[in-house]
Amino acid sequence: MNSLIENIGKLHTTEMGEERIKRNLQIETDNIVEWCIDKILDKNAETERIGKNWYISVKGCRITVNANSYTIITAHKITSGVI
Repeated sequence: MNSLIENIGKLHTTEMGEERIKRNLQIETDNIVEWCIDKILDKNAETERIGKNWYISVKGCRITVNANSYTIITAHKITSGVI
C-alpha cells in the first residue's frame, strides 16, 4: 500500500470513469478524485494489490485503481459481503 499512498497526488480518472463511479455509488460530488482520496486515506480502508490494480474497500464501497497509471477505474457498492 505504501506506493499508493506515496503517490496519492497522482490519482486521476477519466470523464467516463467519473460518471461510472458516481452512477455506481449513487453519489453527487464536484470532485470525484478528492472523494476517492478521502476514502483511500480513511484509517479503516483495507487495501490490497491484485495484479495490475489496487483494490480499496471502505465504508461500503470498493475502489479500483490502476497501480501503474494511478487511474481510478471504477468503484462499486459492497453488499452482503460480496465484492
